[in-house]
Amino acid sequence: MSGRLGILGVGLVDPDTPLVRADDRGVLLGDGCFDSVRVRPDGEPVGLDAHLARFARSAAALDLPCDQDAWHWLVATILAGWTGEAALRLTLTRGPEGGTSTAYATLTPVPPHRLRQRTAGVTAITLTRPAVDPAAAWLLPGVKTTSYAVATAALRRAARAGADEVVFVDPGGQLLEGPTASLVWLTAGTLRTPPPDELGLLRSVTVERLFAAAAEHGFATGKRRGTPADLHAADGAWLVSAVRLAAPITALDGKPLRSDPAATAAVLAAAGL
Repeated sequence: MSGRLGILGVGLVDPDTPLVRADDRGVLLGDGCFDSVRVRPDGEPVGLDAHLARFARSAAALDLPCDQDAWHWLVATILAGWTGEAALRLTLTRGPEGGTSTAYATLTPVPPHRLRQRTAGVTAITLTRPAVDPAAAWLLPGVKTTSYAVATAALRRAARAGADEVVFVDPGGQLLEGPTASLVWLTAGTLRTPPPDELGLLRSVTVERLFAAAAEHGFATGKRRGTPADLHAADGAWLVSAVRLAAPITALDGKPLRSDPAATAAVLAAAGL
């Protein structure tokens, strides 16, 4: 890999070091969690405490150990002396049956196409995904697990349709999120996002930061349910995630959406660019 690899309790190792066992339950069953943090060009992580807190919540939901001090140490170790915009990923899996958990961090430069999407935008299709009952805790609503087979299948479906991304809707047509991002749209000066706790969605650290700074950039904010029709009527819509920040959706299901470069610049600035 191009970047750095660090192991919890060990420190930096050769990035090409074999690490995960073939019988690791994270590999076999997706039994684990992760979180991703954007690292600025000056080497500083963005919103690290909020990401580590969410990581700890995910680990707790999976009954996995998560020593916050140890993870802070690993992050400091892997970032020491680093320059250039990067993605920091923290990964924790169950490990092999009867063994100990697997815990490591990777640091990799952000791919150029991800950087371009902040301004060039993405095209998307809608796909129906079953809703998750937020009251059914055993279904892990809002937990950032490593079980991403559905997300990657959705992105492959988008690629076959000639699109870049997906916007999930529930069987009733309500907007949910993207495979690896949250959804935000702009209507009459108000940034809106589907209410994550009501819909069993992952709570986005980046959306929370965006909404906290929105007023400084001329936006009101609100959490509300919506449908694809709201995106087609909106003044702009974005897929928001930690590393990419905000990618404007330029077309949905083959129909163009409004995409204002000035609005995108303001959203990116509020998100922490």
